[in-house]
Amino acid sequence: MHNSVISSELDRYDKRILENLRISGRMPITELAQTIGLSKTPCQMRVKRLQSEGYITGFRAILNPEKLGLDNIAFVEVRLSDTTEAALDAFNRAVQDIPEIEQCHMIAGAFDYLLKIRTRDINAYRRTLGEKISGLPHVSGTSTHVSMEAVKDDVF
Repeated sequence: MHNSVISSELDRYDKRILENLRISGRMPITELAQTIGLSKTPCQMRVKRLQSEGYITGFRAILNPEKLGLDNIAFVEVRLSDTTEAALDAFNRAVQDIPEIEQCHMIAGAFDYLLKIRTRDINAYRRTLGEKISGLPHVSGTSTHVSMEAVKDDVF
């Protein structure tokens, strides 16, 4: 983890806790404590504090999309016909209901949003684009970029 990403309010133990849990969120507290050089109780207290202060927002399983048959990735540039706050809010709410949208980013540039779409194949993507994405509130146009290979895909 880059030091510039971690708040300067964190000491070296906190930073090492975050780095270790980012890599292995299921690491037992005893192993984590040993790895960072603290005893179990102070380490456990630090993890709880990091959670309560919002540095750690949860723990989850990272699934293998290929095993699930979801290895087709497309990035979609979305242009809206209306960019008022109400229109943006309507779009933001609507994307939450489409499971194929893995990520949605508002962009400053030539288009308004960039979506990461994950489907089983190109035909499933075409259906998702035609039936779901094109029907999102205020969508005036899209442009698709299909990923040929993920060269780096870190989960922060």
